[in-house]
This record gives sequence, structure tokens and C-alpha cells, in this order.
Amino acid sequence: MELSAVLTPAQEGGYVAFNPETGTTTQGETVEEALANLREATELYLEEFPLSVTGRALLTSFEVSEHA
Repeated sequence: MELSAVLTPAQEGGYVAFNPETGTTTQGETVEEALANLREATELYLEEFPLSVTGRALLTSFEVSEHA
């Protein structure tokens, strides 16, 4: 099963990894570690809460004014 991962830099260093299909979130010092931790967390989640994926999540971006 192929799922999505969104990685963002963490304030304290490293990365926060989020899977939008399940809501699982974790972190790691490197991209590779964050993804490995997200994979493990998501697999554990799916053992308890099976998911029937109907399609991939759509990741896009949008802009807001800097003074918002």
C-alpha cells in the first residue's frame, strides 16, 4: 500500500513527518529517520484501524499575505 508523507523542518531540529491518510505523526533527526519512524507508526496504526484507500492524497500549496 502506497501512502503519502509530508515532512516539515522541526523547530528544535530534524523533521516532523505526517501521514494525511491516517493522521499518524512522528519525527526524526533526518529525512530517512523521520520516514522510517512514520512507516513504523503507520503500520502499527493500521494493525488496529485498517484503511481502505480510495485514492492518493493531493498535496498542493497556496499563498497568504505576509501580514495575515
